[in-house]
Amino acid sequence: MTMQRPTYGTDSANQNANQGATIVGQTAPNISGPGPAIMAADTLENNKVIGPAGEDLGNIEHIMLDVGSGRIAYAVLSFGGFLGIGEKLFAVPWSALTLDTRHKCFVLGIEKSRLKDAPGFDKDHWPAMADARWATSIHDYYQASPYWSSTAAGRVVSDHH
Repeated sequence: MTMQRPTYGTDSANQNANQGATIVGQTAPNISGPGPAIMAADTLENNKVIGPAGEDLGNIEHIMLDVGSGRIAYAVLSFGGFLGIGEKLFAVPWSALTLDTRHKCFVLGIEKSRLKDAPGFDKDHWPAMADARWATSIHDYYQASPYWSSTAAGRVVSDHH
């Protein structure tokens, strides 16, 4: 039995309209407990990340907070390597991700080949994430509106069937 995955678009206009991750899938209000609109950050770490066609892009390693503003700035995505050796890390703007609650993964709206060419780093050499030029270049690469530019919240896309 083959699992059918929805095809995810790369419509940057939708991504730029919000500052948080878009949520798709089962979005009925949760009467008892958190999720999916408010979740513990550690429950999202190690979640799988796929591309628009469903190809595996890696896993969320860390969720980076802008402590001063109280906003999520980036998800650090690990890609490649074997058992943590040779893997490359990428700071992905939070607004560039979609949380798919049905398939329990995140979707990044770029192809694997574009991710391979993205600015990345290794676990021992992190970039200066508070540097405005670096942050702007990362948001530009992923065609995501910078989280510091607006107070808009993430979108929830309900698809109850």
